Amino acid sequence: MAVGDSVPEAFQFDFDRLMHDARACRVCEPLLPLGARPIFQAHSRARILIASQAPGRIAHRSGIPFQDPSGRRLRDWLDIDEAVFYDPEQVAILPMGFCYPGRGTRGDRAPRPECAPMWREAFLQHMNAVRLVLLIGRHAQRWHLGRTRGSVAFLARSWLEAPGPVIPLPHPSPRNNAWLCRHAWFENSMLPVIRERLAMALET
Repeated sequence: MAVGDSVPEAFQFDFDRLMHDARACRVCEPLLPLGARPIFQAHSRARILIASQAPGRIAHRSGIPFQDPSGRRLRDWLDIDEAVFYDPEQVAILPMGFCYPGRGTRGDRAPRPECAPMWREAFLQHMNAVRLVLLIGRHAQRWHLGRTRGSVAFLARSWLEAPGPVIPLPHPSPRNNAWLCRHAWFENSMLPVIRERLAMALET
Protein backbone atom coordinates (compact mmCIF):
# COMPACT_ATOMS: atom_id res chain seq x y z
CA MET A 1 0.00 0.00 0.00
CA ALA A 2 1.16 3.53 -0.72
CA VAL A 3 1.21 6.26 1.88
CA GLY A 4 -2.25 7.72 2.22
CA ASP A 5 -4.09 4.63 0.95
CA SER A 6 -7.08 3.47 2.93
CA VAL A 7 -6.62 0.36 5.04
CA PRO A 8 -8.65 -2.65 3.77
CA GLU A 9 -11.02 -4.10 6.34
CA ALA A 10 -9.34 -7.52 6.40
CA PHE A 11 -5.92 -5.89 6.78
CA GLN A 12 -7.18 -3.85 9.73
CA PHE A 13 -8.63 -7.00 11.30
CA ASP A 14 -5.23 -8.68 11.08
CA PHE A 15 -3.65 -5.67 12.78
CA ASP A 16 -6.26 -5.73 15.54
CA ARG A 17 -5.47 -9.41 16.14
CA LEU A 18 -1.75 -8.61 16.22
CA MET A 19 -2.35 -5.90 18.83
CA HIS A 20 -4.42 -8.29 20.95
CA ASP A 21 -1.86 -11.08 20.77
CA ALA A 22 1.07 -8.79 21.59
CA ARG A 23 -0.71 -7.33 24.62
CA ALA A 24 -1.43 -10.86 25.83
CA CYS A 25 2.18 -12.06 25.41
CA ARG A 26 3.67 -13.74 28.48
CA VAL A 27 6.71 -15.42 26.91
CA CYS A 28 9.26 -13.60 29.12
CA GLU A 29 7.19 -13.50 32.30
CA PRO A 30 9.44 -15.89 34.31
CA LEU A 31 12.40 -13.61 33.54
CA LEU A 32 10.77 -10.30 34.43
CA PRO A 33 11.00 -9.06 38.05
CA LEU A 34 7.55 -7.44 38.01
CA GLY A 35 5.94 -9.86 35.58
CA ALA A 36 4.80 -9.29 32.02
CA ARG A 37 2.89 -6.14 31.09
CA PRO A 38 3.42 -5.31 27.40
CA ILE A 39 3.29 -1.54 26.91
CA PHE A 40 3.22 -0.01 23.45
CA GLN A 41 1.12 2.24 21.25
CA ALA A 42 0.41 1.50 17.59
CA HIS A 43 -2.04 1.99 14.76
CA SER A 44 -1.89 1.05 11.10
CA ARG A 45 -2.33 4.73 10.17
CA ALA A 46 0.44 6.10 12.44
CA ARG A 47 2.74 8.54 10.65
CA ILE A 48 5.51 8.74 13.26
CA LEU A 49 7.20 5.69 14.78
CA ILE A 50 9.14 6.07 18.02
CA ALA A 51 11.39 3.03 18.36
CA SER A 52 12.39 3.15 22.02
CA GLN A 53 14.18 0.81 24.42
CA ALA A 54 11.77 -0.72 26.97
CA PRO A 55 9.20 0.63 29.45
CA GLY A 56 10.51 1.85 32.78
CA ARG A 57 9.10 1.17 36.23
CA ILE A 58 6.74 4.16 36.06
CA ALA A 59 5.32 2.99 32.74
CA HIS A 60 4.93 -0.53 34.14
CA ARG A 61 2.76 0.82 36.95
CA SER A 62 0.63 3.14 34.79
CA GLY A 63 0.55 1.23 31.52
CA ILE A 64 1.39 4.47 29.69
CA PRO A 65 4.78 4.97 27.98
CA PHE A 66 6.89 8.07 28.56
CA GLN A 67 4.86 9.59 31.40
CA ASP A 68 8.02 10.59 33.23
CA PRO A 69 10.86 13.15 32.94
CA SER A 70 12.20 11.31 29.87
CA GLY A 71 8.83 11.65 28.17
CA ARG A 72 8.54 15.34 28.99
CA ARG A 73 11.96 16.00 27.53
CA LEU A 74 11.19 13.92 24.44
CA ARG A 75 7.98 15.85 23.77
CA ASP A 76 9.92 19.08 24.23
CA TRP A 77 12.55 17.87 21.77
CA LEU A 78 9.86 17.08 19.21
CA ASP A 79 7.77 20.16 20.02
CA ILE A 80 4.52 18.18 20.28
CA ASP A 81 1.99 18.07 23.09
CA GLU A 82 0.52 15.05 24.87
CA ALA A 83 -2.62 15.04 22.71
CA VAL A 84 -0.54 14.39 19.60
CA PHE A 85 2.03 12.20 21.33
CA TYR A 86 -0.59 9.82 22.74
CA ASP A 87 -2.73 9.68 19.60
CA PRO A 88 -1.87 6.25 18.11
CA GLU A 89 -3.14 7.30 14.67
CA GLN A 90 -0.38 9.90 14.63
CA VAL A 91 2.42 8.50 16.80
CA ALA A 92 3.29 4.83 17.34
CA ILE A 93 5.55 3.90 20.25
CA LEU A 94 7.11 0.46 19.80
CA PRO A 95 9.90 -0.30 22.27
CA MET A 96 12.44 -2.99 21.48
CA GLY A 97 11.13 -4.82 24.52
CA PHE A 98 7.46 -4.41 25.38
CA CYS A 99 7.86 -5.15 29.12
CA TYR A 100 9.84 -3.57 31.94
CA PRO A 101 13.10 -5.58 32.14
CA GLY A 102 14.06 -4.62 35.70
CA ARG A 103 16.98 -2.72 37.16
CA GLY A 104 20.61 -3.42 36.49
CA THR A 105 23.78 -2.02 37.99
CA ARG A 106 23.68 1.08 35.75
CA GLY A 107 20.00 1.84 35.28
CA ASP A 108 17.37 -0.37 33.70
CA ARG A 109 18.42 -3.63 32.09
CA ALA A 110 18.52 -4.08 28.34
CA PRO A 111 15.25 -4.99 26.58
CA ARG A 112 14.51 -8.72 26.65
CA PRO A 113 16.03 -10.23 23.47
CA GLU A 114 12.99 -12.44 22.79
CA CYS A 115 10.64 -9.55 22.11
CA ALA A 116 11.85 -7.86 18.92
CA PRO A 117 12.25 -11.06 16.84
CA MET A 118 8.79 -12.17 17.92
CA TRP A 119 6.79 -9.00 17.23
CA ARG A 120 8.67 -6.23 15.45
CA GLU A 121 8.53 -7.30 11.81
CA ALA A 122 4.84 -8.13 12.10
CA PHE A 123 4.03 -4.64 13.36
CA LEU A 124 6.19 -2.88 10.80
CA GLN A 125 4.58 -4.80 7.93
CA HIS A 126 1.21 -3.36 8.94
CA MET A 127 2.40 0.23 9.41
CA ASN A 128 2.83 1.47 5.87
CA ALA A 129 1.79 5.05 6.65
CA VAL A 130 4.91 5.75 8.74
CA ARG A 131 6.85 8.71 7.35
CA LEU A 132 9.44 9.24 10.07
CA VAL A 133 11.16 6.80 12.44
CA LEU A 134 12.85 8.05 15.62
CA LEU A 135 15.41 5.63 17.03
CA ILE A 136 15.95 6.21 20.75
CA GLY A 137 19.06 4.58 22.17
CA ARG A 138 21.55 2.04 20.91
CA HIS A 139 19.33 -1.05 20.99
CA ALA A 140 16.79 0.50 18.62
CA GLN A 141 19.56 1.94 16.46
CA ARG A 142 21.36 -1.38 16.09
CA TRP A 143 18.16 -3.22 15.17
CA HIS A 144 16.87 -0.70 12.65
CA LEU A 145 20.17 0.43 11.16
CA GLY A 146 21.87 -2.95 11.20
CA ARG A 147 25.02 -1.50 12.75
CA THR A 148 27.05 -3.01 15.56
CA ARG A 149 29.54 -0.16 15.80
CA GLY A 150 29.24 3.59 16.05
CA SER A 151 28.27 5.74 19.00
CA VAL A 152 24.98 7.59 19.32
CA ALA A 153 26.89 10.83 18.71
CA PHE A 154 28.44 9.44 15.53
CA LEU A 155 25.09 8.23 14.20
CA ALA A 156 23.35 11.50 15.05
CA ARG A 157 26.06 13.61 13.41
CA SER A 158 25.96 11.39 10.33
CA TRP A 159 22.21 11.93 10.08
CA LEU A 160 22.61 15.70 10.45
CA GLU A 161 25.02 15.69 7.50
CA ALA A 162 22.52 13.75 5.35
CA PRO A 163 19.01 13.89 6.91
CA GLY A 164 16.67 11.02 6.07
CA PRO A 165 13.43 9.47 7.37
CA VAL A 166 15.20 7.37 10.06
CA ILE A 167 16.59 9.54 12.85
CA PRO A 168 18.94 8.31 15.61
CA LEU A 169 18.46 10.08 18.96
CA PRO A 170 20.08 9.86 22.37
CA HIS A 171 17.83 8.69 25.15
CA PRO A 172 16.01 11.66 26.73
CA SER A 173 16.63 10.34 30.25
CA PRO A 174 18.04 12.79 32.83
CA ARG A 175 20.90 10.29 33.11
CA ASN A 176 22.03 11.64 29.73
CA ASN A 177 22.41 15.25 30.88
CA ALA A 178 26.20 15.01 30.73
CA TRP A 179 26.01 13.71 27.13
CA LEU A 180 23.76 16.62 26.15
CA CYS A 181 26.17 19.10 27.72
CA ARG A 182 29.10 17.61 25.79
CA HIS A 183 27.15 17.60 22.52
CA ALA A 184 25.39 20.96 22.51
CA TRP A 185 25.10 20.74 18.71
CA PHE A 186 22.33 18.15 19.19
CA GLU A 187 19.91 20.65 20.71
CA ASN A 188 21.21 23.69 18.82
CA SER A 189 21.52 22.24 15.31
CA MET A 190 19.79 18.87 15.09
CA LEU A 191 16.54 19.44 16.98
CA PRO A 192 15.37 22.32 14.74
CA VAL A 193 15.72 20.06 11.70
CA ILE A 194 13.90 17.20 13.44
CA ARG A 195 11.04 19.47 14.49
CA GLU A 196 10.61 20.75 10.95
CA ARG A 197 10.53 17.23 9.52
CA LEU A 198 8.17 16.02 12.23
CA ALA A 199 5.72 18.83 11.53
CA MET A 200 5.77 17.97 7.83
CA ALA A 201 5.23 14.26 8.54
CA LEU A 202 2.20 15.01 10.72
CA GLU A 203 0.52 17.21 8.14
CA THR A 204 -2.65 15.71 6.72
